[in-house]
Order: sequence, then structure tokens, then C-alpha cells
Amino acid sequence: MAQKRDPYEVLGVSKSASADEIKSAYRKLAKKYHPDLNKEPGAEEKFKEVQEAYDILSDPNKKAKYDQFGYAAFDPNSGGFGGGNPFGDFGDVDLGDIFGSFFGGGRSRRSQSSGPVRGADNLMRVRISFMDAINGKKIVINPVVEETCPHCNGTGAESPSDIQSCPDCHGTGRIRSVQNTIFGRMQSERACPRCNGTGKIINKRCSVCQGKGYTSKKEELEVNIPAGISSGQQVVVRGKGQRGQNGGPNGDLYIEVVVDDSKIFTREGNDIHIYKDVSYIDAILGCEVEVDTVYGKVNMKIPAGTQPNTILRLSGKGVKDLRSSSYGDELVHINIKLPTSLSKEEKDLLIQLRDKSSKKSNNIFSSIFGKK
Repeated sequence: MAQKRDPYEVLGVSKSASADEIKSAYRKLAKKYHPDLNKEPGAEEKFKEVQEAYDILSDPNKKAKYDQFGYAAFDPNSGGFGGGNPFGDFGDVDLGDIFGSFFGGGRSRRSQSSGPVRGADNLMRVRISFMDAINGKKIVINPVVEETCPHCNGTGAESPSDIQSCPDCHGTGRIRSVQNTIFGRMQSERACPRCNGTGKIINKRCSVCQGKGYTSKKEELEVNIPAGISSGQQVVVRGKGQRGQNGGPNGDLYIEVVVDDSKIFTREGNDIHIYKDVSYIDAILGCEVEVDTVYGKVNMKIPAGTQPNTILRLSGKGVKDLRSSSYGDELVHINIKLPTSLSKEEKDLLIQLRDKSSKKSNNIFSSIFGKK
């Protein structure tokens, strides 16, 4: 019989390791060599070795005995605790139940449903222009969609008589095995390798899908992009995602919209911002100017005495709200343009205007040009 390895060496910890360090090392190794997770040769023996090492080092009394006497402390012929199962008779214990407490998996691996399972959702992105996002647009996409084969109805068999129950798992799709460990007799369960967990054997494959149970085809779908959509928002197309399992429905297809920037407008929520240049004379006297909106050009009044950086509002000229019939506004930022050069006549007129208005405080002229 091969000599047992030192439990500290098995878990890869030092003799001064804390209880938490021992537990952490055990969890990593137990998960690594668990028979349900590791099918490599020798993994099961390593798993048993890890179990035994942890059984000793996790118990302060056993750890102290081992540190003093080694494995002789547990030899039934040396006055130890008898070498049997130190936890008493657990009967047939399912490994999934034990490891569920450590890894959160519980019995999930063996309780996978054999009934209909909905397919996963798919995601694709489309890029549209700024104005298409404002006004809405119909686009055409060409996703590849997998659907249940109409010939075999998803069974993968040419006819119902070509399907038989798997003789290895007797139609359950699962294989159980029992092994003796330090915890007692443990049961483990895995998918039947012969039928791949389906519980069925197909004698003659479907001539249409070649036994896959589904067909793939490229579809042409018209999708409505609603007016007012923003970058990052999604449109869903039901039933065009990944195929379901065991006759379950397909998932959905989510289309994420990416909106290009505009050279003229800036969007903020449902409001549109735009900058409009106005001459200093028009700002002083007031005027009517033509302004671009996302719905076309409109005339807007510039009040006399408009100050620099004034923001004027065009109600209802913003973006349509996706959840209602209301619209945002367009906010027009007034940029007063000052001349970089003046003719002598213009300069003389401005000097006269300045002189006449010098006695008035906070007038439009001084606010634009400043006082001298």
C-alpha cells in the first residue's frame, strides 16, 4: 500500500495556516478534482486524498494528534479512533448535496429540467443618423434564425419509431455511481455519455435537419425604429433569438441603436440645442431670423436689447417622447457677432451713439462694447 502524503502537502498549506486558509485551499482543490467536474484519470483518487487531508486539518483535535504522532494517531492498532468513518454512518450521501453547501450549486446539475427550455436572447447593434432617430425609421435586418425542424418537430429522428429509450440510463439521461469515501458511501450523478443526457437513442436521423432537431435560415425582417429613440436604447423582436431546448420557444432579439452625432444640433434628453449667430445691430434693435429645427426652418423673433448668451425657447420643436405624445423644446443659444473692422462712417455713427447713451447705465450698447 502506498504511503500517505502529508495532509499539509496535499492541501498546499503550511503548519501555521489558519482555519480559513485551510478551508480555502480545500475548496479550490475539492472543486478541481471533484468527479463530476474532472474526468481526468486519477482525479477521483486525488479528490479522496484532499477529503482526508481536510478531515484531519479542519478538526483542531485531529490536527493536534497528527502534528504529534502523524498518521499513527489514527491507526486502529495504535489506539487511535479506529480508522473507520469518524462521522458515523451517513448511509448513501449524494456528493451534490455536500458540495452544494460549499459552492452554491446544490443539486442544480442533476436537477436540470428535461422539459421545454426557452432559448437565450441575442443582441445586435445598428447605426442610424441623427435625423432618423428624431423622425423614426424602418430598417431591414437579416439575422440567422434557428427554429424547430418542421419535419421531425425537434426530435432529430426521421419518424417517431426511430426513437428508443437509452438502455444505459433507462431514459433518465443521468448515470449514478456510488463510491466509498471518508464521509461514507457517496453518490455522484452525471449526464449519460451514450445519449448525452437526452435519455433517447435515435436510430435514423431526420433527413431535413440531419438529426439536429432544428434548421437555420437567414431571414429578412423589417424593424420599426420609433421616433425619439436615443443611443443605447433597444428595440426587441420577439422570438428571433437563440433556439429553445426540448421544444421550448426561441429567445428574443434585442437591437441596440447607435445614433450618429449631428453637425448642427445637440440633443439633451428630449430637448434640442442649437447656436444662432445674430449681428450686434439686430441684437440691439430686434429682428426676425430664420432658425433650423429638426422639423425644418422656422422664423423666430429676436427681442430688441437681446443680451449675449441669451437662450430663446421654441416650444414643441424638440424630440418626441417615446412614452407619450409630448415633445421637448428647441433651445436657441444667441451668439452676438461683433465686427472685426469698421469703416470710418460706421465708427463715427457708433461714437455718436455711445456719446448719447453714456449717461444711461446698463444700456445694451455698453453691455456689448463696454464703457470707455
